[in-house]
Amino acid sequence: MRIITGSARGVRLKTPKGMDTRPTADRVKESLFNILGSRVVDRRVLDLFSGTGNLGLEALSRGASSAAFIDRATAELIRENAEHTHLLDRAHILRSDVFAGMSRLAAAGEKFDLVFCDPPYNKGLWERTLQLLDASELLTGQAIVVVEHGVGEDEMPPLTSLVLQRQQAYGRTTQLSIFQKGFEEVQA
Repeated sequence: MRIITGSARGVRLKTPKGMDTRPTADRVKESLFNILGSRVVDRRVLDLFSGTGNLGLEALSRGASSAAFIDRATAELIRENAEHTHLLDRAHILRSDVFAGMSRLAAAGEKFDLVFCDPPYNKGLWERTLQLLDASELLTGQAIVVVEHGVGEDEMPPLTSLVLQRQQAYGRTTQLSIFQKGFEEVQA
């Protein structure tokens, strides 16, 4: 796994041993960032269930202004990857349960333009996280939320401010769902 482009282009990221963390595949990540395009530049990013920090670090490498990473199990690994990519100065890493970390950030008045949510598949976590984001004060008025979940996890939770813009399956296991706050259509 590596950073695809930007200031840290080509840098390989450390990954944890075992299969508890499932990093986003390079081809899925490349497709996602092609979809997002310039909407990453100067954005404040929130990377939930961060794992290796792969998505948030890619966003920083491509010009995001800052990124907050929340993962209880891999916070030290994310720090190592942020140092290795020379992006640590724009990274805020929380060793926390995602839901407690989101509450702490909301209580501190933090706001984000772009959110990545990549929880373990088939545990109902993406739906719960999406509903909390939908109701929270963490999102700016035009925030984009990208959720990576398993193919077949299609039960969309009820939402009031986030609108599904796009869904794309990658192989037999991975699906990306992209939501935007307050818009009927993502502008290219």
